[in-house]
Amino acid sequence: MSFLRRVSSNLPQILGSTKWSFKSLKFPGDSLDGSTSPSLTHGIHVFQCPDAIGVVAKLSDCIASNGGNILVADVFVPENKDVFYSRSEFVFNPAKWPRLQMDKDFLKISTIFNAMKCVVRVPAVDPKYKIAVLASKQDHCLVDLLHGWQDGRLPVHITCVISNHDRGPNTHVIRLLERHGIPYHYLRTTREDKREEEIFDLVKDTDFLVLARYMQILSRNFLKSYRKDIINIHHGLLPSFKGGNPSKQVRFSSLLHGLMMVLGQAFQRLSFYTYNL
Repeated sequence: MSFLRRVSSNLPQILGSTKWSFKSLKFPGDSLDGSTSPSLTHGIHVFQCPDAIGVVAKLSDCIASNGGNILVADVFVPENKDVFYSRSEFVFNPAKWPRLQMDKDFLKISTIFNAMKCVVRVPAVDPKYKIAVLASKQDHCLVDLLHGWQDGRLPVHITCVISNHDRGPNTHVIRLLERHGIPYHYLRTTREDKREEEIFDLVKDTDFLVLARYMQILSRNFLKSYRKDIINIHHGLLPSFKGGNPSKQVRFSSLLHGLMMVLGQAFQRLSFYTYNL
């Protein structure tokens, strides 16, 4: 696992390799909204390539040499994996670094390092991503997402909200959706029918999906058909414990594991005593 280290704006001078991890670091004096100057615009860069020396230096130098300033940098190199991941947020002056030139500059780095992914986003000028949101009975994840979108913190176009729970016409969520013209689709699911064909028809033209505590497991066939990113906002983040109550599953698994260790030790002692009789 890569370890955490603070860095300053002279990043290219102090780093010669990519074996570092920056976890959502704000640099002194910076702000995420680029409010230090009215001429500055907020940009985002996501990068994935085979791990190599100098990737961080090249990426940061590309931004700095064009007058940009990095606000947040997340870098991750998985242990025993030859893969480099990074996500950077920065501010820049579009008059000094035009949008098309930015694409060309990052593309050069992508070519140098044989990148598998190189995504550049300038939310203020780029077309908004189209997303659909799937939710179940509990509202808190869905409401938080909708309020973030309403406040402008999430620059996306929400095409619809899909739920396996029927919300009444006078509920907070439905009123909020109606006020903004976002369709709400109630698709009742059962153990035998997850309504995935209907869901797919509603979301096939979106750029990605958000599961806002959607308490259903999407099938392998659905994932193969959709073939785009899906973000899961849910407490069940452990792949080994799918479905509801993952915390209880973890506790039960730990208890079972501990019990098996005790039994294993007991059998070892019994075998030892039997052998020495």
